[in-house]
Amino acid sequence: MISKKTARKMYNYYTERIDQLIQAQTALTSGGVKSYTIGDRQVTKFDLTRLSQELDDAVEKQAYYDAILKGKPTRAIVGIVPTDK
Repeated sequence: MISKKTARKMYNYYTERIDQLIQAQTALTSGGVKSYTIGDRQVTKFDLTRLSQELDDAVEKQAYYDAILKGKPTRAIVGIVPTDK
């Protein structure tokens, strides 16, 4: 298990990452620009599918670190019910 300090840093990182990805998607879909720069990476309209996947992944990871910070379980709990078949 990671420390809450590390979880806070990672949560903040993914919060910033989500903001960057949303800004890139908005800029590319508005039709005003043909390319957009995120950090040292340049993306185009052809990268929208990949940006969408990266955004989904960042949201999942942010939720994971949020659960750690709130003391909630990070894995799904599944119950198994035995049957006589």
